Amino acid sequence: MATWSFLTNHGRALVCIAHDPGMRLRDIAESLGVTERTAFGIVTDLTNAGYVSKDREGRRNRYEIQFQQPLGEVTGRELTIGEVLDLLVDPVTT
Repeated sequence: MATWSFLTNHGRALVCIAHDPGMRLRDIAESLGVTERTAFGIVTDLTNAGYVSKDREGRRNRYEIQFQQPLGEVTGRELTIGEVLDLLVDPVTT
């Protein structure tokens, strides 16, 4: 049986960066189960979209999430299914 996730790799990368802004691409890749090259592409996408900025600190990058940027979906932390549904679905009124 194939495994899947509610969050895309881009969303999961944001979660990684939120937990550790100094995380190396190698560690992001390992966490996502992708190659380092794919992780680089994901972080580049997030940077180009304005969701993440990066600054060079010596030989490493430090990332900063731009929290004011609007997202199409809420992915700030791992949520329960109920919490996700509470955010995505209006309460039923009778």
